[in-house]
Amino acid sequence: MLRPQTILIPLVALVLVAGCATKKPPVSAPTTQVPPPAPFPGANQSGGTTTPADRPPAPPPVPDTGAVTSDPLADKSPEDINSNSPLKPVFFAFDSDELDDVARQALNDNAQVLKKYSTWVIAIEGHCDERGTAEYNLALGDRRALAAKNFLLSLGLSAARIKTVSYGKEFPFDPGHTEASWAKNRRAQFMVTAKQ
Repeated sequence: MLRPQTILIPLVALVLVAGCATKKPPVSAPTTQVPPPAPFPGANQSGGTTTPADRPPAPPPVPDTGAVTSDPLADKSPEDINSNSPLKPVFFAFDSDELDDVARQALNDNAQVLKKYSTWVIAIEGHCDERGTAEYNLALGDRRALAAKNFLLSLGLSAARIKTVSYGKEFPFDPGHTEASWAKNRRAQFMVTAKQ
């Protein structure tokens, strides 16, 4: 039988020999050059801030000519313009051709569009709700279209660019038979008919 000392002595010797062996230097990863950080804006190369003389001159301001660089309506046909028209309809009270404040504001907005697109020729269509005779509604629609045209003329638009027509109750915007539907049908509608 082996004594514990006989096993223990060679084991201790082995540990001592392994601990005394020369160590190799650790293998390091290849070093890469890290560029210095860019100076923050307003700093010069010596670490101080720049003076007005060190700064490059500012670009000259771009004059505002008011010109539209990309105009989605400029090259469209009248049919395309009318499919999503920038011209707002004007609505009227029952049996009336009087322009209220909301109608005058819509006409002011339409005048601005028509001044911007000075080649557009428009027709103002007068419409009525279904109540009343066909003859009466044709006359009322005509008065509504003329009221809208006269207001646009007072804002400086040319009469040569504006035609009027009355459809009376023939082409309702809303086919319903309620006051809400009739209110939508009592209107002057603006259609672009040509470009000069």
